[in-house]
Amino acid sequence: MKPPYIRQHIASSCVNSPKTSLLRNQYSKRSFATSPPRRLKNRVYTPVRSESELSSLLQLSTSNKTPLITLWTASWCSSCRTIRPFLADLIENDALSESHGGVGYVEVEMDSPDIGTLAGNKYFITSIPTLLAFRLGEAALDTKITSVAEMKDREFMRLWIEDEARKGGERGGGGGVTTGFLGALFGLKEK
Repeated sequence: MKPPYIRQHIASSCVNSPKTSLLRNQYSKRSFATSPPRRLKNRVYTPVRSESELSSLLQLSTSNKTPLITLWTASWCSSCRTIRPFLADLIENDALSESHGGVGYVEVEMDSPDIGTLAGNKYFITSIPTLLAFRLGEAALDTKITSVAEMKDREFMRLWIEDEARKGGERGGGGGVTTGFLGALFGLKEK
């Protein structure tokens, strides 16, 4: 075995040799993938009944850089029963937003014992049903929809979903005074 100072000298001379720098330059210019980027399709997930399931879906959508659209519902909500199939059909079959990279859609069941009110409080869910998009793992509180009439309007929902898909790589909008904690708590909007 060679003394440490000789091993260091050999290692440093190999790193700075012309042959090593030629190899380094040759491989640093190569790309990892030769196929074109894959377009993601819209995806409708099974309803979420626990915070860990929601967290997993948020991590998945963040890694794909696609927004996750959540519909916060409850079993006793009659409006939710009419909105659920309408939104799932709109996202799944109309191929909305796929040109922008697609969106994920999931229903969050608020009356599930594993979700409870903690998740609702965390994301400022004050009424049922509520549509809330997540972009890069952050709640987009500035575009949250609580109006049932807006959720039933097909054209309004098309535009909203397209807009969320377009913003897919941006942060959620949970910052600022009017759109952050105080804005969600007191219903403040930017002018």
